[in-house]
Amino acid sequence: MAEVNTGDGGGGHGKHEKKRAKKASTKIDMTPMVDLAFLLLTFFVLTSTFNKPKTMEINFPAKPTSEDQRQKINNALTFIMTREGKDEKENAVYYYAGEFYPPNNKDGKPPTTLIKTDFSKDGLHKLLLDRNKPTIDAINALEEKYKKKEIADTTYKRLAIHEKGIKTALTVLIKSDDKAVYKEVVDAIDELNICNVGKYAIVDMMQEELDLINTTKKK
Repeated sequence: MAEVNTGDGGGGHGKHEKKRAKKASTKIDMTPMVDLAFLLLTFFVLTSTFNKPKTMEINFPAKPTSEDQRQKINNALTFIMTREGKDEKENAVYYYAGEFYPPNNKDGKPPTTLIKTDFSKDGLHKLLLDRNKPTIDAINALEEKYKKKEIADTTYKRLAIHEKGIKTALTVLIKSDDKAVYKEVVDAIDELNICNVGKYAIVDMMQEELDLINTTKKK
């Protein structure tokens, strides 16, 4: 609320004195403005949507009942994170497809060989896109239906999760030795999410794999 205090103004009482204009002093009451500020603050606090904390989902498989028990996985890739080079300061990623077979295995299979890759667009990213192409194509088709409003948002998400989890979809196992950097594991999981890989897990490395990775790095 505003008040105008006119006061006496002074002067102009004598016969020959020049009459001067009265001075006005203004006083502004800020109480309503403070009330309004608190009302607006309360409104925005009650109507704001707070960001939910973002977490990364990491799957861990069940521990086998025996050391020789190996689960057979269809359409699988295994990535091994390590370091190599002088003083082992260079990050490196090796992978192999399917099951692991050591030399002179009882199944008579050729021994597993490791292939080196990296995090470039022509490395790990392209490999995942090629191996996971059926799932990616299926999800892209669902996305087109969603954009055309042929299916609801909840239906699109449910069907996309189903496509990632079907038996023939790509499965990725991530392993690392004691020289690997944690950041590389996180980067690998990011690539899996970008390439719509829904089945992946961080798994302990077998001794045979550790021996193979050490032999491969020496070549």
